[in-house]
Parts: sequence; structure tokens; C-alpha cells
Amino acid sequence: MTRSLLAAVAFAAAAMSAAAQDNSPFTVGTASAGRGHRANGFIEVPAGSDAGTRIPVMVFHGAWPGPVLAVVSGAHGTEYASIAAVGRLAERLDAADLTGTVILVPLVNVASFEHKVLHVNPVDGKSMNRFYPGRAEGTQTERAALAITREVVDRCDHLIDLHGGDIDESLRPYSYWTKTGNEKVDAVSRDMVLAFGLDHIIVSTDRPRDPAASRYLENTATTRGKASITAEAGSAGTVETDDVDALVRGCLSVMRLFKMIAGAPGKVDRPVWIDGVRTVASESGGFFRPLVRRGTYVEQGMKLGTVTDFFGAVLSQPRSPAAGVVLYICAVPSMKRGDTVANIGTISSRPVP
Repeated sequence: MTRSLLAAVAFAAAAMSAAAQDNSPFTVGTASAGRGHRANGFIEVPAGSDAGTRIPVMVFHGAWPGPVLAVVSGAHGTEYASIAAVGRLAERLDAADLTGTVILVPLVNVASFEHKVLHVNPVDGKSMNRFYPGRAEGTQTERAALAITREVVDRCDHLIDLHGGDIDESLRPYSYWTKTGNEKVDAVSRDMVLAFGLDHIIVSTDRPRDPAASRYLENTATTRGKASITAEAGSAGTVETDDVDALVRGCLSVMRLFKMIAGAPGKVDRPVWIDGVRTVASESGGFFRPLVRRGTYVEQGMKLGTVTDFFGAVLSQPRSPAAGVVLYICAVPSMKRGDTVANIGTISSRPVP
């Protein structure tokens, strides 16, 4: 080994040793953890045109330097499986054995969780995954989005946004891979979604590319050059072991991909790539009876269910607009005109690079 190479190796070793000994805390909101430690706290959203809120956050600041991974759930507060998964993930992590830092946000939409309100924040009636990167002068949802952008997205290197079937959604597990056109970011995101392990993957190519109008949490990260994915598991608001475990395993596998914890990451060898999602809206209100289940493969024109009045007379029979897989179907009889009956994923006919 040459003298210059020896010097370079010694310098690198010294730098790594100094970084490992750096006990500067990693702070998100009121959670501040020294190296090798965990801290709990809140991301404070101040009051404005409506009430403020406090979003719980956990920080696991690893014993060794490395990437910062954020895992966020509960944008919809009755998607309980994804919220439970973050709690279970926290039980599996030990900052003393961790390389890098993990930020866990188990519940964004606190009011939805507390009041059992589907899809939106009951404080202002807005979805908490549609108003990123947020506005300081906006309503609670927009102010919360701004706080998460600043405290979580801006602090992390990679992000996983967890979702699942809301109370009215009978959902089969799937994930999203967003293609942004940034080849480096897209390649890492692809590795993440394959390592996560869900075998049905939606390829998103139409997400906003302006970081000032990113709209979705995952998209807020990718438009800022941070490889990120979204994963969904959990059906009709239930907390089934298989769904929760799938989300926990996926997050741990991505951590192994980034060498944050010991072990080899998993990988989906033959994923089903979905190149489009067709939403079926109800033409009438009434009592809905499904004729297919989540995960069913359907043909174009196939009946998905029946909507009747309260005397049993058929009002409409929604049909699939395309051949594909039922990503979710309405899980409850209550139906209004314009409500979503089902989402159908169309299968890509070409290999996805």
C-alpha cells in the first residue's frame, strides 16, 4: 500500500471515528435524541384561522452515522393498520444498534383518529395528503403539511409514506413507485419499492414535479431529490396481523437496503406492475352490494356490484371500465352518487425498467 493511500485510509478512519463520537442530538419538533438514543416528542402546529395541533414523532438517532429515513403514517386517521405498523416498528428498533437515523411519525391526522372521521381532517374538511408542501397562512391541514415538510421531509434522505384501507375501503396491499425523470432518484426509489416486498406496484408518472406544488407527502420528498415510496396495507379499517406485519417487514427491509440494520433486504422477484388506476364512481345513491372482492382480476365491462334503493329495486350496476385487478372496493353498504365504488389497476403489458 502506498504512503498516500495509507494516509487516505487513516484520514477516512479518523473522520468516521470522529463522526461516530459526535453526540450532537438529532431534533425533530420537540424530540431530541443523542447518538445511540431514542426520543419522543411532538411536531407543534400553531393555531391560525383554526385550532393548532400536535403531531407525535419519535427519533431513533443511531450509534453510527448514516442515512436518515422517515416513516410517516396516519394522514388518514382511520387507516389503522398503517398507524399500528409504525408503533410495532418502534418496538423493533434500538438506536444503539442502528446506523443512521429513523424518524417515525405514527399519526398525522390526530383529529380524524380521535373522532373516527374518514378520509379528511374534521377540523377543516381537507385530506391531509393533498396540500403539501403547505402554507403558514392556511388552515390546520395546510399548516400541518408545512410543519411536516420542514421538520420531516427537509431533515430526511429517504421517506416511506404508509397508508391502508380506510373504513369504507376493502383494499388489497400494494405500493407506489413514482417516476420523476430524475434517473438517480428513480433508481433508488425502485430499489426501495422492490425491497419493501409488496408484489403489486403502481407506477406513477403523473405526479406534480413542482416542489412548490407537490400536493402529496411522497411527492414532496421526490421533488426535493429524496427517493421515497408509498405503501398500503390494511382493509376496511381493520388491524389484521398479516397487514401490519407486511408494513413492518417492508420498512425493516428498506432499512437493510440502506445498511441501517444488519441483514440482507428482501426483494420482489416478479412484481405485478400497474400502469394505471381507473376509479369507478357510483351513478346513484343507495344500498351497495359488491359482487367482487379486493384482489379479484376482472374483465372490462364486468359487474362490480349493485346499488339498490331501500326497497330492493336496482338503481345501478357499476361495471369495470377496463381489465385489471381490484385494488379496493367499497367495504360498506352506504353509497352516495359520485362515491367511489372501486379502484381498478390496469396491468402493464410491457416490462418496467
